[in-house]
Amino acid sequence: MTTPVNPAGAVNPAENAVGRPTPVTNATQLQKPSGMPVHKYRGYEAVDIADRTWPDNRITVAPRWLSTDLRDGNQALIDPMSPARKREMFDLLVRMGYKEIEVGFPSSGETDFAFVRSIIEEGAIPEDVTISVLTQAREELIERTVESLVGARRATVHLYNATAPTFRRVVFRGSKEQVKQIAVDGTRLVMEYAEKILGPETIFGYQYSPEIFTDTELDFALEVCEAVCDVWQPEEGREIILNLPATVERSTPSTHADRFEWMSRNLSRREFVCLSVHPHNDRGTAVAAAELAIMAGADRIEGCLFGQGERTGNVDLVTLGMNLFSQGVDPQIDFSQIDEIRRTSEYCNQMEIHPRHPYAGDLVYTAFSGSHQDAIKKGFDAMEKDAAAQGKTVDEIEWAVPYLPIDPKDVGRSYEAVIRVNSQSGKGGIAYVLKNDHKLDLPRRMQIEFSRIIQAKTDAEGGEVTPTQIWSTFQDEYLPNADNAWGRIQLRSGQTTTDTDGTDTLTVEATVDGADTVLTGSGNGPISAFFEALQAIGIDARLLDYTEHTMSEGASAQAASYIECAIDGKVLWGIGIDANTTRASLKAVVSAVNRASR
Repeated sequence: MTTPVNPAGAVNPAENAVGRPTPVTNATQLQKPSGMPVHKYRGYEAVDIADRTWPDNRITVAPRWLSTDLRDGNQALIDPMSPARKREMFDLLVRMGYKEIEVGFPSSGETDFAFVRSIIEEGAIPEDVTISVLTQAREELIERTVESLVGARRATVHLYNATAPTFRRVVFRGSKEQVKQIAVDGTRLVMEYAEKILGPETIFGYQYSPEIFTDTELDFALEVCEAVCDVWQPEEGREIILNLPATVERSTPSTHADRFEWMSRNLSRREFVCLSVHPHNDRGTAVAAAELAIMAGADRIEGCLFGQGERTGNVDLVTLGMNLFSQGVDPQIDFSQIDEIRRTSEYCNQMEIHPRHPYAGDLVYTAFSGSHQDAIKKGFDAMEKDAAAQGKTVDEIEWAVPYLPIDPKDVGRSYEAVIRVNSQSGKGGIAYVLKNDHKLDLPRRMQIEFSRIIQAKTDAEGGEVTPTQIWSTFQDEYLPNADNAWGRIQLRSGQTTTDTDGTDTLTVEATVDGADTVLTGSGNGPISAFFEALQAIGIDARLLDYTEHTMSEGASAQAASYIECAIDGKVLWGIGIDANTTRASLKAVVSAVNRASR
């Protein structure tokens, strides 16, 4: 085998991530050793599953969801939720449509126990919502946990114990058999206390978690889960939830999926098992790990709104649900008021949501870049044209706007913040603001002209230019009025007559350089006649381009006229707005003329 060399002849020892030599064109590009103590860590173990099927699968229906905001999320807070904040979060989750909600760790203290009792006794739990409570596998804790559920319509006890080698060796100093026996005994105790304490009004369920699944040997995780199932005896109408938590995220999402496919294939009584995925975000790939686990056979996802949870957080239920929505799959959770969801979460958790957080952050539908803004503006324009051609509304056709994976309106956002202007912005963004906020569809060359004015403003002042500032600058630049009557000419009224030969004669009453004046001219139209009238006061103006459009529908709609003129050697645009299209055109000429002498 020939050793690869770079053009300079230096040997290239680098290999890529799967062991193949990496070509290098310049020796200075070689990565240097970091000097960090990598010897302290070992890589994750691959799963021997050569005929894996999950890569070919797609998620076409929503999984079951379990929110752990009130337990896992609450435990992660510097200042745990007060009863009022816990209730606010619970009510939000119910409104959004979550049917399974883990509401606390009742045996951990009086606060959690009292909260569980309060939502049961106050009738806050809808009949179709199942609450879940967590417990360790100790008898006194199990008893207290079951006691918290008295009177609940639907309730699940979630029992866990550590099965991973490091926990067996360091924390519990127990053998595999001893660890398995803890799970078996805990399951039996849950069943006994549920039988003794809960009445027939409670539809009771059970969930077991071998923690940390991602660190536990697969065959041992399977052995413990089977032993638990032997006690619970799942069958038709009596499911068991087996939750396989990535309490610490260890591997790539693909290996996580392999572990789930292996477990799903090897579990007996699989048709009576709800296989649940509970990823944390230590590697920053919890969302991908959850999605791939569903492709690999998992039935349910456990997580928190916006990824709130211990250390780096639980998997983010908002991102997961909205990912489905963006692919045309109903998440069966209502995210249509994303800002209310975010504000409530921030109040309950006393933690802010990052402005770049997927789907919910303040800036995630916002473009500052000029090229992005231009593409978004063209995308909106194309959507309107496509909808009109099909005889439909924009909401009835497939969404296709560059840089916006979903329509911000679908999650309760307005279009006002889609494009924001700073020194990185271009004509497209500025034109979008004017069209969206003020119904002005500027011609392309006028977009270029005005964008230079805004660019000079941002370069001089720095920071962002708000839509209000853009409009104020536009008015000051193009729209003199009674409150801002700059320029040589202030137009008052005009009248046009047409001769039999088609020649238009225009008479305009105006104030020119502070004096009342009557301007008269003739031409093949009102604009041409006005240019002739301007010659009489020494203004040499020539029409280069003209366009107009209505700004709304109906008899009282106003028109916007845009005129590009060559005036005394300068090329400038003007704009006029009026209910009468002729007056709008004359105002546009005055706008350009006044700008030339400003």
